[in-house]
Amino acid sequence: MYVAVKGGERAIDNAHAFLAEERRGDPAIPELTVAQIRAQMALAVNRVMAEGSLYDPDLAALAIKQSRGDLIEAIFLIRAYRTTLPRLGCSRPIDTGRMAAVRRVSATYKDLPGGQVLGPTFDYTHRLIDFALAAEGTAAQAPLASAPLGPVPRVTGFLDREGLIEDEPASEATPRDLTREPMELPADRALRLQALTRGDEGFILSLAYSSQRGYGRTHPFVGELRIGEVAVELDIPELGFAVEIGAITVTECETVNQFTGSRTQPPQFTRGYGLVFGQTERKAISMSLVDRALRWDELGEDNTGAPVQDQEFVLMHADNIQATGFLEHIKLPHYVDFQSELELVRRLRAGQQGAAE
Repeated sequence: MYVAVKGGERAIDNAHAFLAEERRGDPAIPELTVAQIRAQMALAVNRVMAEGSLYDPDLAALAIKQSRGDLIEAIFLIRAYRTTLPRLGCSRPIDTGRMAAVRRVSATYKDLPGGQVLGPTFDYTHRLIDFALAAEGTAAQAPLASAPLGPVPRVTGFLDREGLIEDEPASEATPRDLTREPMELPADRALRLQALTRGDEGFILSLAYSSQRGYGRTHPFVGELRIGEVAVELDIPELGFAVEIGAITVTECETVNQFTGSRTQPPQFTRGYGLVFGQTERKAISMSLVDRALRWDELGEDNTGAPVQDQEFVLMHADNIQATGFLEHIKLPHYVDFQSELELVRRLRAGQQGAAE
């Protein structure tokens, strides 16, 4: 047994060395730096920060480099590192109404106070490969970007003035922290939103798409999509007031959904909400659709049996690290389990053959 263990250790060490060699690639090509990944692969960095629940672009870029571009592996690295960090305090809720937005669009109103600001988006590109990007050492002169917007009114505020959209329920209770407590069902909306914002983008996207196709009967409009910087403030007990300790980039999406009303509520629009680290608008929009679909019970709607309306299905399968761990453990040694199954199949076959004779 000892010899087998030592042999396994040597094999693992060799696998690590092989991995490092494959990560580096051709030594004749300059090594990719963390700064390059952060600056030029920002959307990948944003996803790793969002699903890793840690806002640190340099660390996310390093994790991407270490994982050879496997974003789920990078998210795993960030989550593992996050558990080693002390918690020095809790910041105040960010005020996205004061966001310095670089992108702000609405699908519900053409003319908005503050204007529609397209910002950095693929929406209007032709989706054709740009071979000019393969010409190393040259950079096209880009037009100057517009300055970030100052505080602008929310689109949902226009509907709220006429009472056409549901009120956002205020809560003084501090939400539970999903990163420090296990998930418990049924989960309130605050906990659901935490699970969605750090859930796998592809999974949340597929659920949102299913709701658009009729599995959950949500017919949303993007009331407003914002991307920009918001201040992070921390209460300092010794000072008696909050101090701004930095700024982070977030993507916020509010969707407006149809609602026929009930005996106690008049017909009005309802809300779906998404908020994600970085420029992650596909995730934020998907999150807002899934959030709305999960609210069927509190809004007195029928459960159609759609997966997107099932709390247990959505919340217990959204986390890609949990899913990866459970999936990939089956490639690790299961010799004893398999031998018992193999012996069972052999006995069943022998019994079947004996009965046939």
